[in-house]
Amino acid sequence: MEQTANFYDVVVIGGGPAGLTAALYLARARYRVVVVEKDHFGGQITITSEVVNYPGVGRASGTELTETMRKQAEGFGAEFLLAEVIGLELSGDVKTVRTGRWELKCFGVLLATGAHPRMVGFQGEEQFRGRGVAYCATCDGEFFTGKDVFVVGGGFAAAEESVFLTKYARHVTILIRGDDFTCAQATADAARNHEKIAVLTNTEVEEVSGDTALRYLQYRNTKTGQSTEHRAVDGETFGVFVFAGYEPATELVRGLAELNDQGYILTDRSQKTTADGLYAAGDVCVKPLRQVVTAVGEGALAATELERLCAAMQEKTGVHPKAPVSRAEKTAASAETGSALFTGNMLAQLHTVFARMSSPLTLRLHLDETPLSAELKQYMEELAAQSSKLTVETGPTEGIDHLPCVRVCRPDGGWTGLAFHGVPGGHEFTSFVLGLYNAAGPGQALDEDTKAAIQSIQKPIKLELLVSLSCTMCPELVTAAQRIAAENPRITAQVYDLNHFPDLREKYQVMSVPCLVVNDGEQVSFGKKNIRQLLELLA
Repeated sequence: MEQTANFYDVVVIGGGPAGLTAALYLARARYRVVVVEKDHFGGQITITSEVVNYPGVGRASGTELTETMRKQAEGFGAEFLLAEVIGLELSGDVKTVRTGRWELKCFGVLLATGAHPRMVGFQGEEQFRGRGVAYCATCDGEFFTGKDVFVVGGGFAAAEESVFLTKYARHVTILIRGDDFTCAQATADAARNHEKIAVLTNTEVEEVSGDTALRYLQYRNTKTGQSTEHRAVDGETFGVFVFAGYEPATELVRGLAELNDQGYILTDRSQKTTADGLYAAGDVCVKPLRQVVTAVGEGALAATELERLCAAMQEKTGVHPKAPVSRAEKTAASAETGSALFTGNMLAQLHTVFARMSSPLTLRLHLDETPLSAELKQYMEELAAQSSKLTVETGPTEGIDHLPCVRVCRPDGGWTGLAFHGVPGGHEFTSFVLGLYNAAGPGQALDEDTKAAIQSIQKPIKLELLVSLSCTMCPELVTAAQRIAAENPRITAQVYDLNHFPDLREKYQVMSVPCLVVNDGEQVSFGKKNIRQLLELLA
């Protein structure tokens, strides 16, 4: 059997603690492993500002903890790919993992996709999502500075994020459906004893409403039946943050492996699923405790079982994927790049993507005299230094509504329709690079029906995407919009770092990101969307 550059022993789907731990164990055992993540490495724990119950770590943010895990795995030679997995073929000795960028071949697959926030279903929840109803304190807490905030839920997330929200909010009221918190006593006490937090038990939200923003909340005591109203005063608004558990991200394996009634994947004691060659670990699994420490343990166990599988398959097929390259072995190559802005892992991603680009591009900068413009200029120049397919030029500022801005252009000077206002760092680094790949071609893979749906749009459409660089949900929408714009010249997709353009926040009453503005306000939509969902909205 022929070995290819995209042949791995194991493909790990999901870059949270479970997936990162598995990658660490597999790479250390000298098996070639790649972690595929569609949003950001680290998973849901990265929205937690403080982790104090992980053994051996006194205190760290979720981002710090998982970045250490990622670096450990990378140090042993694990590879990382930011892309969305769109399909699996698990029959035969060699499995196929189809991503939005290219196909991967492997002997075993680990599903570690975790879970995403669950909606409660009270009246007005969907309507006011992004206009006062939010699900991520890290992404949206700042929008409620000096305002009242209500938190729905009584678990770990509700207690921890309520304390985090006090950094911004004037006051936080926690609405718990049951008799008390369901999390650890210490976590609950931190919220219960906080001077800016009030706790109401046996309480359910019945309705939220308003106009362009949230103005009204009604909740009910389930024991007494008494309803209470909260109305915005003097034109102010307020926020309702929902932390009511999670839904497992198992859509990818539905029909391939057995799930329980709640959608969690079933595994045996070695983390093996009912599908051949497919293992699972972390919050995607059926288990009584969903914590980093349990995810890490399951990732390690799955990895050791996958080691046995891969050893057997190498002997059976005669295929031996190339061994992982450790950090020490990469040091000399990384030193040659001399990059001051991009880490070794970022550079590896860049070089992989740039090598696949079909045609060159020009990064046209529209700058003013601010430090932000100087930062954008440095960023783009160093990015272009990584590939002969990229050049940088300075363009006029006339007609550019928010500066600084970089427009992605063709060598003939024509604009591809893609632009970023601000500096595309943080979680938007990868989406910007994917935008370049889509503009240059061949771009992320699209099925024929999706291509036809994109091409069927005959009217000009202007997409403005208002994001925060710290938001983990923004990149999926940005990438989807850019992919559509790259495929249809009638569509443009411009991204704005909302932190630098408060006038847009006020204009569109933005209280959550990502925010999608279509044709200067004809439609305003909130929340992450994939290509299919975005096409449905545009249709």
